Amino acid sequence: MALITATIPFEELDFFNFSELLSEEEIMVRDQVRAFVDERIMPGVAAHWEAGTFPNEIIPELGEMGLLGVTIDPKYGGAGMNSVAYGLICAEIERADSGIRSFTSVQSSLVMYPIQTFGSEEQKQKWLPELASGRQIGCFGLTEPDFGSDPGGMRTRARRDGEDWILHGQKMWITNGTVADVSIVWARDENNKVQGFLVEKDREGFSAPEQKHKWSLRCSVTSELVCDEVRVPEANRMPGVEGLKSALSCLTQARYGIAWGALGAAQACFDEARRYTLDRQIFDRPLAGYQLTQKKLAEMATEITKGQLLCWKLGRMKDAGTMKPQHVSMAKRNNVAMALDVARECRSLLGANGITLEFQSGRHACNLETVITYEGTHEIHTLVLGEALTGIPAYR
Repeated sequence: MALITATIPFEELDFFNFSELLSEEEIMVRDQVRAFVDERIMPGVAAHWEAGTFPNEIIPELGEMGLLGVTIDPKYGGAGMNSVAYGLICAEIERADSGIRSFTSVQSSLVMYPIQTFGSEEQKQKWLPELASGRQIGCFGLTEPDFGSDPGGMRTRARRDGEDWILHGQKMWITNGTVADVSIVWARDENNKVQGFLVEKDREGFSAPEQKHKWSLRCSVTSELVCDEVRVPEANRMPGVEGLKSALSCLTQARYGIAWGALGAAQACFDEARRYTLDRQIFDRPLAGYQLTQKKLAEMATEITKGQLLCWKLGRMKDAGTMKPQHVSMAKRNNVAMALDVARECRSLLGANGITLEFQSGRHACNLETVITYEGTHEIHTLVLGEALTGIPAYR
């Protein structure tokens, strides 16, 4: 089985000449990643999704191309690119699959970012080059079975025992958990302050069972993290952490990439549906020649274009240091909901063909049901914006 996009070159929707807003370097990065996605990911992604497996063979290649730790300092093995380049990379990878983009963004934004930002120099030297190359894999353990949208209710605990810390608790819905060599585990200490720890996979009492039977994000490894009196040395605690706000700042980094990634999924679906409706003959004329079809295409193209401009501005603000969490919430909320709507609409335009894995819109629609939930649900980001606009928190 092969996706249509594996054999037909992708045509990006660029109605407002979006590419003119990009630098030569950003365009070069986008085009290189686009070629890699078309050659190395697209041909097998449907089969991996159906089997519920991740294409592990691409991990070293992602590292060689600098796609793990895109914005991380080159002295630690990162690529040192700007935020717009990172966003374009997320969009190109999610054009293939949201689960594969999740792998790269967790490695970059939720593992390498906190180590670079809050870790000791020894931690940076030890882990960042290994993570950037793909020789080591990481995961981020914040969400718990009873605390997703309310991470402040965290029950995982860390207590001092001489020169060590003892971790006890459970994390849930953790991307890469089962295959991770190191987990960033967030826990409350005896003073109720949130701390971040680097927990190696072979620590006694630590386990990461995989969560199976998913009908969404099937190319992504999703796990629990179980810490049953896990002992870690003080050297594994990230010294720069300043409570829960440090953990939440990591989520801001990840949500930024998600806002861009959703654009890639939407673009893939739109390109597939436009091609299909131009080719499909209904009553002796192309399906694209009917008013209802053109209305759908026009509306989707408009929303994708708006999403492109929103992400571009967000990326420039991020690099300028003026981006705030609520700006990311607006982009993540808008673009993921838009992409899910586009995927569903495109699937309907494909008719019965839309439910097969020979086409990709249905697969993207299933994946985006996860993306609209993780890293802050659509509703939570609505409340973040509401508070930013009114000054009144409405979470309780």
